[in-house]
Amino acid sequence: MSQVENLSLAAECDKAFYGGRGFSDDFRFGPDMSTDDFISWSLDRFQGWRKVFATSFGMEGCALIDMYARSGVPMEIVYLDTMFFFPETYELIERMRERYPHFSFVNKGTSLRVAEQAEIHGPELWKTNPDLCCKLRKVDPLGEVMKRADVWISALRRSQSVTRERLEMVEWDPRFEVLKLNPLSFWERDEVYSYIKERDVPYNDLHERGYPSIGCTHCTRPVANLAPSEYTRLGRWSGSEKTECGLHIVSA
Repeated sequence: MSQVENLSLAAECDKAFYGGRGFSDDFRFGPDMSTDDFISWSLDRFQGWRKVFATSFGMEGCALIDMYARSGVPMEIVYLDTMFFFPETYELIERMRERYPHFSFVNKGTSLRVAEQAEIHGPELWKTNPDLCCKLRKVDPLGEVMKRADVWISALRRSQSVTRERLEMVEWDPRFEVLKLNPLSFWERDEVYSYIKERDVPYNDLHERGYPSIGCTHCTRPVANLAPSEYTRLGRWSGSEKTECGLHIVSA
């Protein structure tokens, strides 16, 4: 990226952040942008800004952690323990800590105990009102994190769902009022899988057992005959029309 382009983008970022108006339609990173170059640029451009790298330790998140780790720049990785993680997810977190010692993996999840939630909202809220359950255990805790953030780094991809198909590599998130970086916007799942296998990146063992997307134990099911290099959200909130937890709202 040339100095002129970098300065232009810097001006756009400042306008989006301080003005909250987003980016002009003709100002976009595209699929030809190298992910390594984008990550390098983001670390340089937002040096000194309050960055939040939030992950649920899906395959994409693990790959992106490795990509940022290659820069050698220490970073805090935030996750939201809902208290309903799979045992394999907790085990993966420990493997990530061992693999990337210069990264700090910090739980910013809810303090609302499962028994307290049941007492207030009734038993098995994930069945009776899954949107409220996600709000209490994911969205609200992330909102608290974002109060102290300027930049949100995410591992979303366009082809994950129709709600994400217009995802940009740099966006303004109006709900949390932060810049949102999506370095993997234009990646496909098979590319992500190839990357983690080639670099021996730790990832969740459940991906090899038919779980393309992994959330809470109560709301995640395996999908039959699905390879780990394939992606679908059919296993999330199976039996309902719900496909998103509410953390990511992509503008139309």
